[in-house]
Amino acid sequence: SPLQDSSDDIEDVSLFDADDDVSRRSKKSKIRHPVASFFHLFFRVSAIVVYLLCELLTSSFIACMVTIILLLSCDFWAVKNVTGRLMVGLRWWNQVDDDGRSHWVFEARKVSAQGGKTSSEAESRIFWLGLITCPMIWVIFAFSALFSFKVKWLAVVVMGVVLQGANLYGYIRCKVGSRKNLTSMATSYLGKQFLRQVRCPGFGKNTSVAT
Repeated sequence: SPLQDSSDDIEDVSLFDADDDVSRRSKKSKIRHPVASFFHLFFRVSAIVVYLLCELLTSSFIACMVTIILLLSCDFWAVKNVTGRLMVGLRWWNQVDDDGRSHWVFEARKVSAQGGKTSSEAESRIFWLGLITCPMIWVIFAFSALFSFKVKWLAVVVMGVVLQGANLYGYIRCKVGSRKNLTSMATSYLGKQFLRQVRCPGFGKNTSVAT
């Protein structure tokens, strides 16, 4: 009978694939490089904390400035050379060719042949959260120091904006691509918006129905 034939076509499927999916998700959510993840946030958060509490900890401006600059320098080196490569598979640097010309290189790790990602989602969130949030905080500190006339702190906050902003810019270039890719993405988006408006010319216009 048709019912019997259809029931014969039904096959028992093992749950091993589902177990593999669960294990893959757990691996993606697992932090594979805990030391790199720790130092990715340690130096930049410590610099912000020292800047906020320096007047309470000590009255020496020179000691606070040197401590903050050292933390910012360590953060710049660690993020540029270690944490970006390990946590998200990105790196950027400057090289000089045989003609003496300086070139900026932005690279991203290629996806494996199986199509899996080598970096976990948890590490990626930690990396980008720290990379984007901390430069924004230093920008706020810069405006605060400027409007409150704390001229002596401007050099420190500008150093924070420059060093952490350079890493942010470099890794965005690694993630998105070159300027040509950025302009092509913007042009494609504007073109899609224009075509959408052309396809719906009557959108947003008032229409009346005669009764």
